[in-house]
Amino acid sequence: MVRGRPRQPWRTFRRWRHRRPFGAGVALTLGGAEILLTQRASITVILTAGADSLVGYVLPALMVICGLLLVLNPRQRLFYSVVGVLASLGSWVTSNLGGFFLGMVLGLIGSSLAFGWVPDRPRRERRLLRRRRAGSTVDPAGPATA
Repeated sequence: MVRGRPRQPWRTFRRWRHRRPFGAGVALTLGGAEILLTQRASITVILTAGADSLVGYVLPALMVICGLLLVLNPRQRLFYSVVGVLASLGSWVTSNLGGFFLGMVLGLIGSSLAFGWVPDRPRRERRLLRRRRAGSTVDPAGPATA
């Protein structure tokens, strides 16, 4: 084995994955991809007249991009999740009823998960643990009344 490389790549991937809204990004990306795939359906399957318009391809592509950016740049998750919700809802009108509901629902679920995701705060937890161990007399609730 090469020196300096992790012996267990799955463990490294798992650690990387848990530090970001991975499931939310995957759901949003799959929703956009599903809508893009239904755009290539035959004319008998297409339900709306807006399927041939440019917006019918732009909104699902925007969903895919936002899903990938959620995974790769989680600090901007609020912006990407709001754009993902708007693109998912816009796909209802422009893209075969949002990819026959499935793509739109996946996009909405992924965006909602991303909006609610909060990164771990290990530094704060360590600081509180150190204070407890040191026997700090400061009460976070304030002074006790007698």
